[in-house]
Amino acid sequence: MQILGLLFIGMVIGVLARLIKPGRQALGILGTLGLGVVGALIGGVLASIIGTGDIWELDFLGFVFAVIAAVLLVGTAEAVVGKKKV
Repeated sequence: MQILGLLFIGMVIGVLARLIKPGRQALGILGTLGLGVVGALIGGVLASIIGTGDIWELDFLGFVFAVIAAVLLVGTAEAVVGKKKV
């Protein structure tokens, strides 16, 4: 059940990352959602390392880390996808 929750929160984080990153985006919504899930995992790991939460439970700090990681991942993926489309 925790994995399903993490997937859902990751998708929400992916949508937030898409809204935060300005400009036209070359990455599709499925890619953004996937990167949101990866960002949620990164946020959970960072929160676990710091000791504020568990990898499967995103507290406030883990959520902030997850959003930042997802924005960075979406930006990096946009740069890679944008270069390939040119």
